[in-house]
Amino acid sequence: MTAKPPNERKTALVTGASAGIGAALARVLAREGFDLVLTGRRAARLAQLAAELERAHGVTARIYAGDLANPATSTAIVTSLERDRLAVDFLANNAGYGIHESFHDTGWDRQKDFLQVMVTAPCELTHRLLPGMVRRGYGRILNVASVAGFMPGVRGNTLYGASKAFLVSFTQALHTEHRGTGVHATALCPGLTYSEFHDVTGSRRSMQRLPKFLWLDAGRVAEAGYRAVMRNQAVCIPSIQYRAIVSVVRALPLGLAHRIAATRYG
Repeated sequence: MTAKPPNERKTALVTGASAGIGAALARVLAREGFDLVLTGRRAARLAQLAAELERAHGVTARIYAGDLANPATSTAIVTSLERDRLAVDFLANNAGYGIHESFHDTGWDRQKDFLQVMVTAPCELTHRLLPGMVRRGYGRILNVASVAGFMPGVRGNTLYGASKAFLVSFTQALHTEHRGTGVHATALCPGLTYSEFHDVTGSRRSMQRLPKFLWLDAGRVAEAGYRAVMRNQAVCIPSIQYRAIVSVVRALPLGLAHRIAATRYG
């Protein structure tokens, strides 16, 4: 991809941009002057958001509707960017969901699609876009993980915590590998966040029973993630309550932490 003149706006690619943290990140990035490429499965939602951001901030917002569960989608997105001669300066790997059932009760195709969206697609998009960032001496990679990546695994959503733990470790490695290159990498690790996520997984009713202080606002999470990656912070847990929870869990012996988690959530 070609380099941009110094006075030209930078471009951000946001996956899963049609709602929740993804839409909130798009709003933050547009406010900060980034042109946008918005991806997701719901074309109408993406078009509505793109129009909103163009009106409000005078940026250019393109959309690419596609399902990252399809292995061809990541390649198609990058091919489209190359065709339009768009260099991506900020990559927000946000797309994600959960499977609110036990591992053995779900078909492998569902689990395979989940891993494609949650693990393979972020890695592929990063791998394909990272060389251009390094060449230009500027890049921002924000991988939306979760505090679940720091917690013991429990029954249900079996691969969710595992996928988020992978993203945290992957991002930390990127952060270390690219020191001094102008490329920043941050794992954004929120806890429970108000969005459509729990409607998609079918867990809204059970989640509503949890204390309100555990719930975060998607806009504030996005703001925290943006600030963290701009200052090259490897991991961002965007709330004091979840930083405290993660600290306590990590201080416990592994066996005890797992037994407590299994009693509470297993």
